[in-house]
Amino acid sequence: MSPFHFCPRCGGRLRTPGRRQVCEDCGFIYFRNPTAGVAVIILENGHILMGRRSRGRYKGAWCIPCGHVEWGEDIRCAARREFLEETGLEVELVSVYTVHSNFHDPRTLTVGIWFRGVRTGGELQAGDDLDMVDYFPLDHLPDPLAFPTDVLVMEQLRQDGE
Repeated sequence: MSPFHFCPRCGGRLRTPGRRQVCEDCGFIYFRNPTAGVAVIILENGHILMGRRSRGRYKGAWCIPCGHVEWGEDIRCAARREFLEETGLEVELVSVYTVHSNFHDPRTLTVGIWFRGVRTGGELQAGDDLDMVDYFPLDHLPDPLAFPTDVLVMEQLRQDGE
């Protein structure tokens, strides 16, 4: 369940009577919640911008440029920041396109929020967690895709006639 055995508040032992860990000494409840992830969908002339992961478990696989929201960061600011770090492009967020729970890595569950965006500046170049970025037609995506939820988003985009 959790990699923690001791209470962060008092140092007492954590026990798991149900779904959550509880400190035996002070009663602190450890809530293990998913983190928030953000992605920006850029469609230009029927092509979607994708990035190839440069490291980690998903190295070599493609995804919609994405990342995590930092503590204390506005979710829309996080989406723009992550997109700029990974693609070199500045974007204006138009709307929330979709939201999905991500269960593909049981060690780091996330809730993903995909925004629709419009490119407003910058120069296309891979950075941060990506080693390549390019546009692809929705019916000819690169293989493999890194995240199962990106597959769901692509299907939704096709169904919506994007």
